[in-house]
Amino acid sequence: MLIRIDPARSTPLYEQLASAIRASIIDGRISGGERLPAARELASSLEVNMHTVLRAYRLLRDEHLIELHRGRGAVVVVRIGGHGALAGAIHDLVDEAKAHEVPEQALLELISEAYRWSPTAHGMVRPAATR
Repeated sequence: MLIRIDPARSTPLYEQLASAIRASIIDGRISGGERLPAARELASSLEVNMHTVLRAYRLLRDEHLIELHRGRGAVVVVRIGGHGALAGAIHDLVDEAKAHEVPEQALLELISEAYRWSPTAHGMVRPAATR
């Protein structure tokens, strides 16, 4: 598993790590049931504190992407169906918004507007703007 983090970025290391693992899970590079590297091993290879890795793993656990088992480590949750691709797109969008310092409320408003005006699966199109 190839993970890159950048200590120079303003995003905390544990969030960068969680984001990289999340993306790998969502796009299928890491499969359901697969074990993630031990926290100590991953911390050593990334040259970060073990608690940084553990914090990233806890974040992913709280998102129900992995399970943490004492003695067995972190295991990717097996998903059947669901909205994996959508979740990945949302996380990518949030990461991009944070990188550009878009406030949360502004992002939510942009999403709401896009949702209201987006074409549907039935071919409906955006209504013409009123002047």
